[in-house]
Amino acid sequence: MIEVGQQGAFSVNSVGPEGLPFPLSFSVREAEGLWRVSAGAAQAGELVDLFVAVANEAVAVVSLETNSYLDEDWHTLRPALIAADLGVPCRVHTLGSWASGTHGLAEELLVLDRDLLPRLLDGTWSPYELTLIDVPADVTPDQLDELALVLGTADVDQPVLSHLGDSRVWFSGHDDCYVFLETQDPALPTALLARLLSLLAGSALAGITEEPLSRVPEPGPWLPEQLIATAPHWIGALGNVTQDLVTIALAVLPDPWHLGVSFPRQADLTVTLDVRHGTWRIASAG
Repeated sequence: MIEVGQQGAFSVNSVGPEGLPFPLSFSVREAEGLWRVSAGAAQAGELVDLFVAVANEAVAVVSLETNSYLDEDWHTLRPALIAADLGVPCRVHTLGSWASGTHGLAEELLVLDRDLLPRLLDGTWSPYELTLIDVPADVTPDQLDELALVLGTADVDQPVLSHLGDSRVWFSGHDDCYVFLETQDPALPTALLARLLSLLAGSALAGITEEPLSRVPEPGPWLPEQLIATAPHWIGALGNVTQDLVTIALAVLPDPWHLGVSFPRQADLTVTLDVRHGTWRIASAG
């Protein structure tokens, strides 16, 4: 069971001037023994337990921008000050001015125990730019410099973990909504798709019950595994929603979803959450 609040990614994000609900999107491909995922909509805090489950002993915060913590000049506070305010102990590694303006990097990195990541991403604030990568607990300053160099010079379509043998998962989140993920663990994309379905269903239930939180069971791995085996690119939208049943329409896309792509006229599949019995089922939409 997961808890989904009224301020989750699906609840607060919309598309276009008409404010249409933000769609579920999921795309996965395998490259060089790694799985690369682009998805939405999810806040980092809604996925943090999935990262912790597969990460090394420590996690490096290599990029962080937010409007939740600003100094007197309206600039984002240094990551270390944000962590201190949240009571999260961490090591600080300074990269210096060369990292300023480099996409996906901040001038200072934070290294914290992976089990402290949920405390950092506790839902009380919202990052609009966040990049995380797991590292060994005994990672050295030289290794952090090397990690920053790899991340700072990698092309958009170039896998980064293949150049960082000790790391298992890289996450980049944008607008606390868009998810980009790279992992060595084949089970993580499956878990992410299951979480997206649960978040979308939970946001719908929270909306109609007007409760602060809704508790939603996640589908078993069989459901996202079946979807991924069917096609690599999906878009989803809410169908009928009641307090007992939540239906999500899913359609296959030829390419990864991007802003401006509408849901096709015809869904390919539907997945339905039976709230009362806590079960999920999948069916043809024909």
